[in-house]
Amino acid sequence: MHMADALISPAVGGAMWAATAGMAAYAAKKVQTDIDEKKVPLMGVLGAFVFAAQMINFTIPGTGSSGHIGGGVILALLLGPHAAFLTIASILTIQALFFADGGLLALGCNIFNMGFFPCYLAYPLIYKPLTGNNPTQGRIMLASVLTAVVGLQLGAFGVVLETLFSGISELPFTTFVLLMQPIHLAIGLVEGLITAAVVGFIYKESPDILKKAAESVRLESTPTKRVFVGLLILAVVTAGAFSWFASSNPDGLEWAIFNTSGEEELAAPAGIHKVLAELQEKIAFLPDYNFKQSEPPSSQPASAEAKNEAEPAWPAVDTGTSVAGIIGALLTLLLAYFVGKGLQCLAKR
Repeated sequence: MHMADALISPAVGGAMWAATAGMAAYAAKKVQTDIDEKKVPLMGVLGAFVFAAQMINFTIPGTGSSGHIGGGVILALLLGPHAAFLTIASILTIQALFFADGGLLALGCNIFNMGFFPCYLAYPLIYKPLTGNNPTQGRIMLASVLTAVVGLQLGAFGVVLETLFSGISELPFTTFVLLMQPIHLAIGLVEGLITAAVVGFIYKESPDILKKAAESVRLESTPTKRVFVGLLILAVVTAGAFSWFASSNPDGLEWAIFNTSGEEELAAPAGIHKVLAELQEKIAFLPDYNFKQSEPPSSQPASAEAKNEAEPAWPAVDTGTSVAGIIGALLTLLLAYFVGKGLQCLAKR
């Protein structure tokens, strides 16, 4: 659900950048009250895991579409809403800057849609009331699924509204929303099950992590080593190998745009859009999570037969994908860790 700049006007993009910056400042201030030596590395490793998990698009049967987890709910459940928002912001920033996943102008929209809605609305209003003070595994599973669904539905509607208010793409509101909401309902159900599985593992290994995240208190003596090591191994394996099994179908947003407009990719206007696109092209050293591809000479166009032969295989065993996944997970881990470490240092002053 990473929005491209072609959907967003400078006015909407700037407004969402400002709103997201304000939320980040608020989250940073709140995190200083409960951050400690154990939460900081947990922010890093969870950021790396969600980055890796987002690389795996799963097919939505019967639609020709695919989806990937947003990760905001997992982060909120394990870190609390404020640290989760900063961590998802770290993930999306790394993706936009170095992998050209989501536009630079739309980065504020993407962080807001995938961070604010799950962390500050779905988590406190759905998950916490359903699990209560004495959560069971059954209640955690139900709450995880419903929270993921609600968070993704709100995020998908946010995409539609931001596109509508921008007014630079000719996507009819009714058609766009009637495609976006159902496909992201299906994606949300899958994300909910994945979230429940991850949270179930944490609940078995260290239930106090969930409890203290909900209460916004420091982890302190809570054991986190096994959780940290388990998530780190899972992040590396997911980024390096499981990413080969990602669906080649367009994700829910791309699918909705194509079925609304008949075009696979919308053209961005000139001006600031072009400037940011050129900047992103220079910065992104692993675009589309792979090595940069050299363009074939214009005098030697690829034949139709060659194009057919170039259809992606599945699983797509690719060194470039593995390298991109591991580097991206490491960069995310470092960024989220140093954000947390910086806030911890500020809290000690």
